[in-house]
Amino acid sequence: MSDLDQFRQETRAWLEANCPEAMRQPVTGFEDIYNGGRVPEIDHPDQKVWCDRMAEKGWTVPHWPKEYGGGGLSADEVKVLRQEMSRIGARQALDSFGISMLGPALLQFGTQEQKLEHLPPICRGEIRWCQGYSEPNAGSDLASLATRAEDKGDHYLINGQKVWTSYADKADWIFCLVRTDNTGTKHEGISFVLFDMDQPGVEARPIKLISGSSPFCETFFDNARADKANLIGEEGKGWTIAKYLLTHEREMISGMGGAPKKSLGETAVELIGADEQGRLSNGILRQNLAQYQLDTVAFGATMARVGDEVKSGQGLGPASSIFKYYGTELNKRRNELNLAVGGEEALGWEGDAYQGGQVVRDWLRSKGNSIEGGTTEVQLNIVSKRVLGLPDA
Repeated sequence: MSDLDQFRQETRAWLEANCPEAMRQPVTGFEDIYNGGRVPEIDHPDQKVWCDRMAEKGWTVPHWPKEYGGGGLSADEVKVLRQEMSRIGARQALDSFGISMLGPALLQFGTQEQKLEHLPPICRGEIRWCQGYSEPNAGSDLASLATRAEDKGDHYLINGQKVWTSYADKADWIFCLVRTDNTGTKHEGISFVLFDMDQPGVEARPIKLISGSSPFCETFFDNARADKANLIGEEGKGWTIAKYLLTHEREMISGMGGAPKKSLGETAVELIGADEQGRLSNGILRQNLAQYQLDTVAFGATMARVGDEVKSGQGLGPASSIFKYYGTELNKRRNELNLAVGGEEALGWEGDAYQGGQVVRDWLRSKGNSIEGGTTEVQLNIVSKRVLGLPDA
């Protein structure tokens, strides 16, 4: 038996013994995903049980080094772990911006002290992070940001405003772009700092969306303190870190285009019915669903191929813009099809008969996919210039 086969057997046995039954059910929405934090939102008590057990193994972030709280697994072992989790329907134990965005940036640019301080709590789900990037006048043109950091010796005083700060009202810490110098070009003088949200001078105000939920916030800083020990990289060189982190954010958002646990085709047959050949009786909808499923499989294959290239050391780079664009378009199509499958009943806004209006609320929420993490227009520009090498218009 090979070492990998041995690892698979041990992993399968451990998962069978340790994954709670409730954590083998598909998540029902964003609110059913465990994000951790000092005061975690717990939809089911087994969420934290599952997170704690996986964190003890280092498997909340299995590919990170063990010294930082990860599992230290090889790429092949991570693949086996994912396969065995999928086999029993096990949920991801922890989902956080610390894992998907800040962690990779710290691994690349942080000092050893910063890694040891911040990465293990991320792996254990002890600290929930939010991202302080966009501002009222600095969205797609992020480098125009105006939030400033005043040098006070061993710390900075942060003043300004961020907007569309996802879950800022629930986060413990923020990774934030601030302006430390106004003398150079707009890309210069930007620094990347971390600081605690639970302090005087920090206020997060939720923004209600058309879906009825409020995952985004306006965030205000009035002499908030950021210790210089939590300046990542060099002062004034934060733009490089910001761009690196954005590739990981876009890769994360692109995951929205992945295949759902239960296929839309199965749901459609249940709700609409099948013809004498066992196919969905609505021919046009059947064709649209088939095209969506084919595109989803092709997208997954492309992501897997590029993932293998990244593991071989080629890096992700501008390919993240391809994933971000296509993944969000797939997710929007999936929500459109969900509405088509559900018919009039899918438009119900509230009440048990309409599952709290989940279908129509998800459809409305998906409209933001083409804006967040970099607009569709920006992503297409990046692809045209940096992937295809096309000249400027």
